Amino acid sequence: MDKIKRVFLIVLDSCGIGEAPDSADFGDKGCSTIRTISKSEKFNIKNLPLLGYTQIDGLSFLGEGTLKSKVCRLQEISKGKDTTIGHWEIAGVISESPLPTFPEGFPEDLITEFEKRTSRKVICNKPYSGTEVIKDYGKEHLETGALIVYTSADSVFQIAAHEDKIPVEELYNYCKIAREMLQGEWGIGRVIARPFEGEYPFKRTANRHDFSLEPPKETLLDELKSKGFDVIAVGKINDIFAGRGITEYTYTKNNTDGMTKTAEYQNKDFNGLCFVNLVDFDMVYGHRNDIDGYAAAFSEFDNRLGAFIENMKPDDALIITADHGCDPGFKGTDHTREYVPFILYGESIAPENMGTIKGFDYISQQVKNLLIRVGKVYPNQP
Repeated sequence: MDKIKRVFLIVLDSCGIGEAPDSADFGDKGCSTIRTISKSEKFNIKNLPLLGYTQIDGLSFLGEGTLKSKVCRLQEISKGKDTTIGHWEIAGVISESPLPTFPEGFPEDLITEFEKRTSRKVICNKPYSGTEVIKDYGKEHLETGALIVYTSADSVFQIAAHEDKIPVEELYNYCKIAREMLQGEWGIGRVIARPFEGEYPFKRTANRHDFSLEPPKETLLDELKSKGFDVIAVGKINDIFAGRGITEYTYTKNNTDGMTKTAEYQNKDFNGLCFVNLVDFDMVYGHRNDIDGYAAAFSEFDNRLGAFIENMKPDDALIITADHGCDPGFKGTDHTREYVPFILYGESIAPENMGTIKGFDYISQQVKNLLIRVGKVYPNQP
């Protein structure tokens, strides 16, 4: 394999490809995000099959396709099925214990201390759908100025506020206070700002911001940055890793914007990793049980993929994967414990079907194999 200068690592957030062997331990027996959305009339893919997506274990029901990449399915090792743990494992950090969740709401002493530090009351404090919570508590929030705090099956502390009542930067400051508090036994994965706008039933804005727990160990990103490589984050990657190991970042409004900005980086000169998260699959469709919307978004990505591949340079590599599942046709609205795909494509990369591999950290190993060579002079060293 010839020298690789740039790796584009695209995470299709929640695009799992079938129940993992331990799915029953997570209440997810029988789940399959890809099988569910493939039944929709909106599902139409042509570029992923050409790379070898349909050759991956368990995906033969999608058709034959061809094999132009290294492909396999990956099984998660970490004890969880959320965004933070999934991305940490992709970057080489295995989480032996799940991040804490609060299915009954957050402890009273925690909320009391949060109210004291923010000088604002808290309403809700229970697991809730993000769109339903602003319908049910939005008017009270506007009348009182109280913060809408809620959670989900994931390890998250979410704060919703109307942008006319509480400016976005002020909401972010409240999230920073929560992040400082939520350590140790309360060390949840993410504090999430959820601003909304308009009249009842209200609408969430694109100004979401995640404040993540720092990874407990050095990640792939840390290692690449320390060796002088560029580490570019597109979408919420910068938030997931709490800004660590990243040399440049840009946020995105949606999947379309994410692919547009990723394509723009194809036209820029850098040496290292461009790490991308496309969140709409999970946030907009999976958690909303919107099968047709999910299928249409997946098909749109597949369509955009064709132009992306055409614009790849000889020393580029493309990796496509996911971080967990979120089967929109499964019971509830939570993430699902699933295998994820691994596709590694490049002009100098020999096609191979590697079957099933245990550990999302295989991705971290492959990125290092591509960029870091024994005896190589690192790109930005004098």
